[in-house]
Amino acid sequence: MRLIAHRGFAATAPENTLQAVTEAAEVADGVEVDVRRCGSGELVVIHDETVDRVTDASGPVSSFTRTDLDALDVLDTGEGVPTLAAVLEAVPAHIGITLDLKESGIAADAVALLSETRQQVTLSSRSREVLAACRDAAPELPRAYITDGSDESGTDAVEVAIDLDCAFLHPSLDVATERVVAEAHRAGMSVNAWTVDTPADAETLAERGVDGVIADRPVSLPESRQ
Repeated sequence: MRLIAHRGFAATAPENTLQAVTEAAEVADGVEVDVRRCGSGELVVIHDETVDRVTDASGPVSSFTRTDLDALDVLDTGEGVPTLAAVLEAVPAHIGITLDLKESGIAADAVALLSETRQQVTLSSRSREVLAACRDAAPELPRAYITDGSDESGTDAVEVAIDLDCAFLHPSLDVATERVVAEAHRAGMSVNAWTVDTPADAETLAERGVDGVIADRPVSLPESRQ
C-alpha cells in the first residue's frame, strides 16, 4: 500500500511548503500538493483560492505576484508560498508527486515544468474539464479523478474516471467502499483514498482493497500491505 503525503503531511507540517514536502519525501512513497496560478502568471503551490488561512495576508492568490507571495509568511515558517517549480526541484525525482490542479487553464503550464528525469508524476483534479485538458496536454502522464461523492455516487465516479482515461481513482474515505474499489480495479485503475489520519483508517482501507492512502500524517500501514 502506497503512503502519499497530503500537502506534505498537513497535520504534522506546514502544508504545501518546501519544508513539508522535503520532510515528507524522507518517509512517504509520494507527495501530493495543490497548484494554482498567481497574479504574475507563475504556478504556485497553495490549496485555497485566497492566502487568508495560511499566511499573514489576505486576498485572492490571483491578486499576488510571485514576488508578493514569496514575501509572505506561510503558517509561521518564515517561508513564502512556493512556486511549483521550486517544489518539483525539492522533491527527489524517485519520489512520486501528485499535482492537484485546482484551476482550469494550468494543465499545459504544469506539464511544461516537469523535468525529463521525473518519472512518477500524476495529474489529479476534481474537475472533469481540467482532467480533459491534462489528457490533451500530456496523454502519457497518468491522471487521477478526485471525488468525495458530492457530485455523483462512487460507482458513477468510476465511470467518470473511465471516460477520462484515468489511471487512478482518488475517492474520499467514505466513498472508497469495497464495491467502488472493486469496480475501479476491474476497470484497470488503482485506488488511493483520502484523507487518512490513523492506522485504523489505513487498516480499514486495506481491507477494502485500496492501493494507497493519501494521509495528513505519516501513519503506519498494515504490515500485510507494506
